[in-house]
Amino acid sequence: MSRVGKLPIKLNVNTQVKIEAGQIVVTGPKGELKQAIHPHVMVNITPEEVNVTIKDVSEKKQCALWGLYRNLINNMVIGVNEGFSKKLEIKGVGYKALATGNKLVMNLGYSHPIDFMLPAGIVAVVEGNFITISGIDKQLVGEKAAQLRRLRLPEPYKGKGVKYDTEVVRRKAGKTAASK
Repeated sequence: MSRVGKLPIKLNVNTQVKIEAGQIVVTGPKGELKQAIHPHVMVNITPEEVNVTIKDVSEKKQCALWGLYRNLINNMVIGVNEGFSKKLEIKGVGYKALATGNKLVMNLGYSHPIDFMLPAGIVAVVEGNFITISGIDKQLVGEKAAQLRRLRLPEPYKGKGVKYDTEVVRRKAGKTAASK
């Protein structure tokens, strides 16, 4: 049995959850999210909480789906109420970013600036050398933050590049340290 799947999902007063055409729809103060539901997963909705169950508890794949869909629905509920954000740090001489509408213009040491388009529902805020990516969809926020980081990975000698604010870059000694 799934320990995660058994946990109920508590709902706020401003959150509505409903099932429409094989999809679960979660609506809250920040927006609306939809997720397709697997045929083996059953969702029971009450005004105070949402419970996720499966058809056959003895099957391993269904138990995995049980925990997965419980967490997906929980992330949807958190997203429409509070939202998610990832913070990235740009480190390097001349490295900078500028947010204009749904586009980030970044100078990361290449011969040209990089235009990074943001999808609908994702907002980027630039404060000095920090970029905050936020939105209601946890997967989309994480995906866009990872794509931004991939534009210039942090290098181990000087630590230049784009990294998460909590990430620790293991530094290496340069050639001069090896010759001593």
